[in-house]
Amino acid sequence: MLYILALLIGVIAGLRTMTAPAAIAWGAYLGWLPVAGTWASFMSHWAAVGIFTILAIAELVADQLPSTPSRKTPPQFGARIILGAFTGAVIGATGGATIGGLVAGVIGAVIGTLGGAAARSQLAAAFGKDQPAAFIEDAVAIICGLLIVAALR
Repeated sequence: MLYILALLIGVIAGLRTMTAPAAIAWGAYLGWLPVAGTWASFMSHWAAVGIFTILAIAELVADQLPSTPSRKTPPQFGARIILGAFTGAVIGATGGATIGGLVAGVIGAVIGTLGGAAARSQLAAAFGKDQPAAFIEDAVAIICGLLIVAALR
């Protein structure tokens, strides 16, 4: 089950890079994610919650700007893979499977990045503009990120 949740949080990182660590930090802070005693225990600190939440909000705003580059450009794709790996590893650490969680998170991030771009493109074509598709993707990333973390309780 941990590997599936690590894969899914990687998908969220592929959709919205900073939403995944924000969800993980909130889950750890609320005690839903048992990170105490692991290398990832810092994720339960209020500072981690604050930093990742601010970064997630900034990303949601920046994504609405027309100058924001494609998620498939190397820097953006790389960031999604790194954060997918990190958040997957945090989930894996709760069950002593950090490396497995990391790998699952990377796979999920690739799926989320490519699948999210394709889905958003289809939605934008259906709406005739990108903004409604972006808002839908935002909502999916936030809601699913919280559901994934809640499943760890």
